[in-house]
Amino acid sequence: MAALALLLTTPALAETVAITGGTVAIGDGSAPIPGGTVVIRDGRIVAAGQGVAVPAGARTIDATGKWVAPGFVAGFTRVGLVEVDAVDPTNDTVARRSPYSAAIDVVPGINPRVSAIAVSRVGGVTRAIVAPSTANMIFAGQGAVIDTGADPDAVTVPHAFQFVELGEDGAQAAGGSRPAAYLQFRQSLEAAQRYARNPAAYNGDSKDALLTRADAAALVPVVTGKMPLLIHVESASDIRNVLKLKQEYPALKLVIVGAAEGWTVAREIAAAGVPVIANALTDLPAAFEQLAATQSNIGRMKAAGVRVSIGMNNEDDARQARYAPQYAGNLVALTKIPGATGLSWGDALAAITSGPADALGLGGELGSLRPGRRADVVLWDGDPLELSSHADRVWIDGVEQPLVDRQTKLRDRYAQPEEGNLPKAYEY
Repeated sequence: MAALALLLTTPALAETVAITGGTVAIGDGSAPIPGGTVVIRDGRIVAAGQGVAVPAGARTIDATGKWVAPGFVAGFTRVGLVEVDAVDPTNDTVARRSPYSAAIDVVPGINPRVSAIAVSRVGGVTRAIVAPSTANMIFAGQGAVIDTGADPDAVTVPHAFQFVELGEDGAQAAGGSRPAAYLQFRQSLEAAQRYARNPAAYNGDSKDALLTRADAAALVPVVTGKMPLLIHVESASDIRNVLKLKQEYPALKLVIVGAAEGWTVAREIAAAGVPVIANALTDLPAAFEQLAATQSNIGRMKAAGVRVSIGMNNEDDARQARYAPQYAGNLVALTKIPGATGLSWGDALAAITSGPADALGLGGELGSLRPGRRADVVLWDGDPLELSSHADRVWIDGVEQPLVDRQTKLRDRYAQPEEGNLPKAYEY
């Protein structure tokens, strides 16, 4: 409930802004709307589309020849948790020597000043789903939803979900096999249920205890269905095992992350009603659990009725959330390749806006230009899914943001260098 209370709080802004004349993309799967208007008031979307009246006294921004879209929601990242992977003091993604697992909370590790946050903002990313990594157990801990605004308060929703590994990585964390990982999962949920029934009687200090008291308490919202559980699996067999867990524990709010072979079991996923956050670029068998990988994976799952969106669960998840529109645009291009399956333009945009938000139950707040949503709005100089397009202006919660990052500063410094502005190495 605390997270929800925080979520519903937005900055009190007196200004009303009307962005007029642009091509408006709502982010809900619908097609772009030419000549539309978007109205922002008090940090929220008032209206978006054609025939929208401009309120009296509103500050008007002419978007003729440009595009207006919701800010991108990076579906699965470590943005804000790491600056340099190989430098441990700057990397808070994983706690390898900690006795805790599910109780670990990423919030204290979120640093709004890491370079990836500004880079993401300049690239049109306004929110990110941030997850920890596993270490000595399959449960990694509690993730958060953050914004990429230029202010010190980045966290939108703390304790937004619990993250667990149940594929190849989960097998290694559990002792070396998938049977051990699934046993650890079931035993952990049973420990959380015992804790929920009688917290005072739970002995997390016993040498035989699988979970500490803190870890058991952290899993209570998961077993009661109050907190989404993101599970990383890739293979078809692992996906089927996860769907069986949903049958064993009906209260679980499951979200599958990865699902490289999801297309092979897409009908089963759709029938179970479990959303998927998939990697759009996994098209080669980089691991044994990805032997059936294809770039048509997301398109085929969508065609089968799966609620699927795009995540960054790969080697670039710490800093390259800005790749989201490129991945979505690739899926649009796939529709033109014989034998391949991609997404329509509207569905591709939704896969990086409302889709990830909906997967976590936050679609009523984030990810689209529907009335009442947070005013995360980007004004683009062209189609936002085209690599040649750039963000002209970005609003987060209705507050216009600076489009400055380390790269833009370097560009400006060296584009037209003058005497005395260059380092010593460039003066000879």
